[in-house]
Amino acid sequence: MEALIPVINKLQDVFNTVGSDSIQLPQIVVLGSQSSGKSSVLESLVGRSFLPRGTGIVTRRPLVLQLIYAPLDDREHRAAEHGTANVEEWGRFLHIKNKIFTDFNEIRNEIENETDRACGSNKGICAEPINLKIYSTKVVNLTLVDLPGITKVPVGDQPEDIEEQIKELLFKYIENPNSIILAVTAANTDMATSESLKLAKECDPDGRRTLAVLTKLDLMDAGTDAIDILCGRVIPVKLGIIGVVNRSQQDILDKKTIDDQLKDEAAYLQRKYPTLATRNGTPYLAKTLNRLLMHHIRDCLPELKTRVNVMVSQFQSLLNSYGEDVTDKSQTLLQIITKFASAYCATIEGTSRNIETTELCGGARMCYIFHETFGRTLDSIHPLVGLSKMDILTAIRNATGPRPALFVPEVSFELLVKRQIRRLEEPSLRCVELIHEEMQRIIQHCGTEVQQEMLRFPKLHEKIVDVVTHLLRRRLPTTNVMVENLVAIELAYINTKHPDFHKDASLVPSLMKANDSNDQWQPHQPGNPPSRRNLGRHQQEHKQHQPEKENHQNDLFNHVNETPSAPNHPTSWLANILPPSAGMLTLAQPNESAESSATTTPTHGVLSPIKPVNLLPDVPLNTIARKLTDKEQKDCDVIERLIKSYFYIVRKSIQDSVPKAIMHFLVNYVKDNVQSELVTHLYKSEKANELLNESDHISIRRREASDMLKALTRANHIISEIRETHMW
Repeated sequence: MEALIPVINKLQDVFNTVGSDSIQLPQIVVLGSQSSGKSSVLESLVGRSFLPRGTGIVTRRPLVLQLIYAPLDDREHRAAEHGTANVEEWGRFLHIKNKIFTDFNEIRNEIENETDRACGSNKGICAEPINLKIYSTKVVNLTLVDLPGITKVPVGDQPEDIEEQIKELLFKYIENPNSIILAVTAANTDMATSESLKLAKECDPDGRRTLAVLTKLDLMDAGTDAIDILCGRVIPVKLGIIGVVNRSQQDILDKKTIDDQLKDEAAYLQRKYPTLATRNGTPYLAKTLNRLLMHHIRDCLPELKTRVNVMVSQFQSLLNSYGEDVTDKSQTLLQIITKFASAYCATIEGTSRNIETTELCGGARMCYIFHETFGRTLDSIHPLVGLSKMDILTAIRNATGPRPALFVPEVSFELLVKRQIRRLEEPSLRCVELIHEEMQRIIQHCGTEVQQEMLRFPKLHEKIVDVVTHLLRRRLPTTNVMVENLVAIELAYINTKHPDFHKDASLVPSLMKANDSNDQWQPHQPGNPPSRRNLGRHQQEHKQHQPEKENHQNDLFNHVNETPSAPNHPTSWLANILPPSAGMLTLAQPNESAESSATTTPTHGVLSPIKPVNLLPDVPLNTIARKLTDKEQKDCDVIERLIKSYFYIVRKSIQDSVPKAIMHFLVNYVKDNVQSELVTHLYKSEKANELLNESDHISIRRREASDMLKALTRANHIISEIRETHMW
């Protein structure tokens, strides 16, 4: 069991070196009010006078004191080169690693100087500890922490909240479940008012790790004694209460030695408390502390070993994430470029190892844009949007010239259907823009492994973003031209022999007859838009819904991740989405020409393209409001049916070909060329070495992780030295 405390002292050295509070080691924390005798107790345990003494607050920084038993034949701690081979006792500070202190007055001076350095010279306090080791042939192995005394009133340059600051510092040490609390109280004060016992009870309500020390037994009032207190009949303490006799301030001034004081203490206890003399005094306190600490270490060591092993694994992973120091910059640069290109392509293809679960990204988002956003937007464009009966009738009359036509002129159909097909160009170009934005966004979200490299080399990250952004920007005009050509191709040749269109066109003669018998003819097209009769019934209704519909279409691309709603009934669907006619003459303003009305229509957009010039002369209101003749109505119905049929064919083709064009000219091209672009602009550049200049932040964190890993590995080896027999 005696081997456990030296092991803990070694561990204390390890973690003090790296400044880590992650591992809380077993230790004894000395707690007490100002001038309660804490320093005298510590000096008695050491057997030497080495602590700063005086009135008021003297201990202003925590002092971690390691007492190490070093017999004369000890070869582990004694070394001739250090001058400690034949010295009975000496001290060493952690902040002065290579200096040996054999004069304890020098130790006191160094404690005072180091305290003033961190706390100032006017009663200020500091939480940074001083670490001191004392090797001696007269001590037992102990690790103690001397803390500033509990105070109430600020003095010197102490802040007004000095009491709270000191308590916060004390709690930092006594809250550690691996600490034994040594609560020091002066015997010439009321035990019930002891601040040290009060604080100890807050952190250790069960009293399992609190030992009380009653100092200044010889200073109690005449006619009183501490028997009831020492026996625990006043305030019970589970680990016990031990009384000691300290040197007075006059004894210190008179240079009274610790040895003489220990003799006088033993004599006083035999004279004043003969029945309790063997269970009190400084020697008994030292042995009790040693025994308590050993048992406490025995209980804490298994958990300590587990925590060290866990932390070794954690810091090893952290160090691996920072990467090794760069030796071959060319090879490292090529590896990072390849890793980034692979991660970028994997994000698009959906084969990335770290799949996002909170939102769509990469290829999945592109698929949503193609089939949900773009598809729904095209579906929302009605074939007859912007066309009124008068528009169609005007186009028919313009196509016949001065002669009344016996049949519906084909030119009017071609003119009007081209006008409607042009409406498909803008959402198609917007689809290209959305895919381009997503591919730009992937640069910043293409894998955690690559992100770590990007943080490590900020200049390289910046250049990679520039190169890929430039590649995407260079492909954007080519893709836009191709999409524009797809629409232009449809406009270039109106294929009236298309199989699907031919089926509907062949029904026109039957339509002419069906109108006479009020037959409702449905064209062959997806979705089956409502018949003419339903259309007439809902024309007034669609005017009421047109602002809502227009806003709906404008919002489609603003909400890419919006869930598509269920389709409505065909009749209500047509009534809701049919936009206002861009060319319909306004009945409320009979004197306004069609041309002036057209000039107020937006020149671009899905819902209101430029309306052809209406060459009909201004006519009186009663003429406009007249009912169409049967022939005019039949001609308009025929053109409407043909426009719908052919528009659906073209819309279906555009909906299929635009995503394919974007994939070929933009997405796949960038996937196939991103690595070669990066190699050309980065690997083969003259400033390739500058790109791998590591950020200071990563360099510091790697060094800290490396030091901590070394300390943990060493701690693991120290704990492993303990055999199972030492633990019981």
